[in-house]
Amino acid sequence: MKKFGSAVILAGGKSSRMGFDKKDMVINNERLLVSMVRKLRDIFDEIILITNNENSLNIFDKTSKDIIKSLGPLSGIYTGLSLASSEYVYFIACDMPVINKSYILYMIKQLENKNAEACVTRYNEWIEPFNAFYSKVVSTSIEEFLNNNRRSIYSLVSSLNTIYIEENIAREFSKDFEMFYNLNTKEDIDNYIKYNNENLD
Repeated sequence: MKKFGSAVILAGGKSSRMGFDKKDMVINNERLLVSMVRKLRDIFDEIILITNNENSLNIFDKTSKDIIKSLGPLSGIYTGLSLASSEYVYFIACDMPVINKSYILYMIKQLENKNAEACVTRYNEWIEPFNAFYSKVVSTSIEEFLNNNRRSIYSLVSSLNTIYIEENIAREFSKDFEMFYNLNTKEDIDNYIKYNNENLD
C-alpha cells in the first residue's frame, strides 16, 4: 500500500447557514470543488468526495455517502478512510477554499518516518481537524467512538498517537491562517473574495 496518495473532500454538512449546498459554491466564476481538485491533483493520485447529497461533477476517483449515517464529521472521516487506497489520508472540507500545497508537503514530511496515527495543527488549546492527515488504522477507533455515540474529533485526536504542528509553525506557511478558513455564509464568501483580491494586488 502506498504511504501517501489519497485525499478526501468532506461535503456532508447541512449548509443551513449558507442557504444552499456548500459543495456547489462558486468562487471567481469557478466551482470551488473544481478548483480544489485541480490543486490537490498536484500531490495526490486519488481524490474522494464524501457527500450525502447528489453530485453532478465527474472529477473524483470515488464518491460515497457516509457509511455510518448522520453522526457528523467523524462519519465522513470514517468513510473516507474506508475508501482510501493509501496508508495516510489527507482530509479537507468542501468549504475550505485555500489549498496550501507547501503545508501539505510539510505535513507529509513530518509523517514520513514516524509511526503516528494523525497529523493536525494546534490552535491555542484547540485543533484544526481538517487540512490534516489521518491513518487508515484510525478507522477502528472512530468506529468505537461512534458506536458509543461519541462524535468529538478533538477527543478522538487526543486519544491517538498524533503529531501536532504548533500555530507558530503553521503561520510560517499561512500568515493569516487562511488555509483554515471556512465559508459558512454568503458574507463569508464575499469577505474571502475581497481578502483574496487584496492579497493578489
